[in-house]
Amino acid sequence: MIRYALRCDRDHDFESWFQSSSAYDSQVRRKLVTCPICGSAKVDKAIMAPRVVGKKGRGRATPPAEPVAATAPEAAPSGPTSLLMAQERELRAKLKELRDHIVKNADNVGERFANEARAMHYGDKEHRPIYGEASPEEAKSLIEEGIEVSPLPTLPEDRN
Repeated sequence: MIRYALRCDRDHDFESWFQSSSAYDSQVRRKLVTCPICGSAKVDKAIMAPRVVGKKGRGRATPPAEPVAATAPEAAPSGPTSLLMAQERELRAKLKELRDHIVKNADNVGERFANEARAMHYGDKEHRPIYGEASPEEAKSLIEEGIEVSPLPTLPEDRN
């Protein structure tokens, strides 16, 4: 999985995960990558600093330093943190909406997902929206065959 920092044509910054760089390119070409703030499909990669951990520091990586504000903390009660929290809540709401839409409008084929996806891809079955379960190996094999798959978004509250 690759995480990209993205920016829409209205200068909204956001991040998204992709199976690979070619999956990102394919989804952008088909206008499937949209800004969670304004919905624009004109999205480009933003400059992003990689996070590199040396052999000695594995498991002990320190997060990048936060920028220091020029004003005292008391003077800025609603700063970048509250904006990030609002964006995170909005993103989670959109992910939940997406997942609910998929569950409502697609057939759950369970463990038969890989076989059903292949059958539709090769024309043995009529195309229809499906979701189900696939092992990482099955998903990788589907992708290598040119069958587009995506994980169904899950949120932390789904695991409780």
